[in-house]
Parts: sequence; C-alpha cells; structure tokens
Amino acid sequence: MLQMLRNSIVIKVLGLVVLTLLLCIPLDRIDALIRERGESQREAAAELASTYTGAQTVIGPVLAVPYVERWMETQRNSKGQVTGVEPRSEEGLHLVFPDTLNIEGSLAPQQRYRGIFRIPFYTLDAKLDGGFGAFDPDTVARSVSGSKLEFRTPYVVFNLSDLRGLDGSPALSIGGATLRFAQRMPGLSEQTFGSGIHAPLEGTALSAWLAGKPLPFEMKLALVGQETLSIAPIADETTAHLQSPWAHPSFGGRFLAAERRIDAQGFDARWRVSSLVTSARDQVRAGLLDPAATALTSDSAAVRIDAARPASARRQAVADGPLQTFDVSLAQPLNVYSMSTRAGKYGALFIALVLMAAFMFELFRTLRLHPVQYGLVGLSIALFFLLLLALSEKMTFAAAYASAAAASVLLLGVYFSAVLGGWRRGLSFAAFVAVLYGALYGLLASESNALLLGALLVFGMLALMMLATRKVDWYALSTTAGATATVAEPMPGMVAPTPSNAR
Repeated sequence: MLQMLRNSIVIKVLGLVVLTLLLCIPLDRIDALIRERGESQREAAAELASTYTGAQTVIGPVLAVPYVERWMETQRNSKGQVTGVEPRSEEGLHLVFPDTLNIEGSLAPQQRYRGIFRIPFYTLDAKLDGGFGAFDPDTVARSVSGSKLEFRTPYVVFNLSDLRGLDGSPALSIGGATLRFAQRMPGLSEQTFGSGIHAPLEGTALSAWLAGKPLPFEMKLALVGQETLSIAPIADETTAHLQSPWAHPSFGGRFLAAERRIDAQGFDARWRVSSLVTSARDQVRAGLLDPAATALTSDSAAVRIDAARPASARRQAVADGPLQTFDVSLAQPLNVYSMSTRAGKYGALFIALVLMAAFMFELFRTLRLHPVQYGLVGLSIALFFLLLLALSEKMTFAAAYASAAAASVLLLGVYFSAVLGGWRRGLSFAAFVAVLYGALYGLLASESNALLLGALLVFGMLALMMLATRKVDWYALSTTAGATATVAEPMPGMVAPTPSNAR
C-alpha cells in the first residue's frame, strides 16, 4: 500500500502543488527585500532633498499692495449717547495677479548619487514675461463705508517651494525698471507653499503704477529641482513651453500639456490654462495670506487680510485640495525596483511551469525524480529574482536580466543533463526555461499589454500540456510506474536477479 502511494501520480502532483506553495516563502522574502531597497531609494531621495534641494513648485510673479485703511469711529456711552469720535486704522495686503504669463524654458537633466542610488535632478533655464493690468483702487474692498485707503509702495513677490534651488538671483525688469530681489515676502505666509523673495517697485515702475498704467514685466530664472517641476497657473491666461533632452517625461498635475512631442531626442510640451478653469488664484491667496502670517502691522493697528477676498472664498480655496498646477517629471525609464517587483509577481507561476516541465520529463521518459531534486529546481528559479535585484543595482536592467537568466538556464541545463541521463535532455529542458525567461521579459517590457501577454502565456502552456498528454492513459501509466518500482525494489531478505544468474 505504501509503495502504491509512493508511485501514485495523483500523490506526486499533490506533492508538487505543496512544494510550489512552500517555495512561495522565499519568493515572499525576496519581495520584502525589493520593497526594502525601494524604500531605501526613497530615503536617499528625501536625504538629497533635505541637504540639496527638492521638487520645485513655482508661484509668481505676484504684485503685493500694502495699504492702511483709516476711518473715524463714533464713541457712545452706556446710554447710547454720542460722546465723541476716535480715529481707527487697519492695515491690509492686496494681491494683484498678472493678466498674462508666458513661460519659455528648458530642462537640463542631471543625476545625483546617494550611495548606490541615482536620483534625477534638473536645471531649469526659463524666461517669464507678461504684464499686470492698470491698478484700480476700487477693487480693494473697504471694511467701513467712507473710509480712506492709503497705499504704500507695492512689491513683486515670487514664491518657490525650495529657495535653495535658485541658481543666482532672478533678473526682473518691470515697467522699464530693473529690480533687485531681497529675501522673504513681507506680510505673507511662507508656511503653505514655501519660501519666497520680493522686489519693491521703484523708478519708472513705481511711477507707472502710481499713474495707473499697466506694468509689463520680464524675468529670467535659473532653478535647480529634484525630478518634478510644478507651475501654478495664476494669470488670466497662462501659457508655458518647456523642452528637454530627457526622453521619458511624466506629465501630471491638474492640467496636462495641450501639445506634446516625445521621442528619443527628448520632449517638447506646451500648456495653455485660463483662470476660468482653475481656482489656483484663490488657493494662492488662501495660502499666502494665511492669518498666521507675520503681517505688516504695528502694535496699535488691527490686521485685515485681503479685504477684496471674503473669508468664505478663502475657505472654499482650502476645500479645493492641493494647489492646482501643471507638472512635468523626469521619470526613471526603468525603475529597477518596480521592475523587480513586477517580475516577482510571476515567480509562483514560473516555478509551477518549470516543475510541470520536470514532471513531464519524469512521466514520459519513465525516470524518477526525488522531491529534493524538485525542490532544488524550484529554489533555483526563486533565486533568479534575488540575483536579478542584486545585478540591476549595478548595471542596466536589461543586462541584469540577461545575466541572471543566463546563469539560471546554464545551471538548470547542467543539472538536468545529469539528472535526466543525457545532455540532449538537459539542453531541451534548459531551452524551455530560456523561452519562459524570454516571455517574462516581454511581459515586463510591454507594461500596457502585460495582462494580455500573461494570459496568452498561461493559456499556451496549458494548451501545450493538454495536447502533449491527450492520448495518455493516466491509469495505465500509474500501474506501470508501480510495477516498475516493484521490480526495481526487491523485498527485504531477497536477492535481486542479476544478468549473470538470470535464466
């Protein structure tokens, strides 16, 4: 009875299923290692962001107009009788956004290293031009009817998520005057969108503003950032044109590029965003005019934040979620950790297919393979994914995959040449495994068609097995295997016949 169980095909198949499930344990540990290495890469990127510079979000330029509102407040006693009047004042800040903003720039990619990890950076060389419309004091709402507004010298503010990325001071020409930027943004919060710089109006620019004339501007900007560049569309009409030799961009944000070209020489993209389709202005107001900001006030003056924009609008801007921008990222063409993770997802399937092929050789060649041999074969397939991860950190993913697959195929070819009793059998088995590795690389290289190709692969393997075994008498095969085992293994105490004494 025990001998029959040992030679039962059903028991053999169930044993292979259990072995496949057990081999999922090292696959799971390898997958955990891939996730750990991917997390280490993200930590390296975060460390470079903290010590060098991070992703950049560009907001501006914006014209900030500080003012003081003055009025006379009637004083009454407890009986409601007028006892006199007392002067009151309140300081505020009004933001003016450009009517037009056009950005022309190029992104020069570069690589920074932290240990073995490569992190993509870029250098932006851009020109920003546009114009502010003629300032109308009536657009600033008064908190008290009949009050007077005293406007102070306005200044241009420019906000970046990480000021350390500035490569030199931006050159700003506005209203015929060349302005110099200074640190910080007086009266504005730097907690929501990051730090900023400001440049007070002077000369012909200040004269044009006082005369109620439009203010055209031109600004040259050199900026370094990590992987992603985001731009807030704050003008009535915002247009941008960016180009780069990086051939693997990723476009994101609230607004995708209206036109784009991507080829081996790089990308060329254009955006056109109207203020009618975005709440970026309200979001910028809500962020820069945060009540927690250090406002332009004295000890005796109250503070009013942008009277032209009611509190309900600011609350709605916050409710709109993250700042609406259009983004472009220098994506890694082949992230070795995501590719290794995708490859590992096919690990159990590959182990099952290879064990199935070994079982077919055992079945049709009337050979007997020990469970330990099946285990070693499955373990060699599992270790392929570990070898792939280790090699891909030192070379390109394609070279790492080819090296790991070649090592695995060579090992299985040599091993099965001995196990199956012939180099031709070992070579045919190695060729089958090589075809599987080739199919897996095709799945990884064609992400958009991975599901279709994977389904076709599984269906093809099943169809091949069904066609190869369509005339097999499984009952007779089991009986033959049992009889062969009975003859080959004599009972204890008996002497097996030898060719010399056989009759």
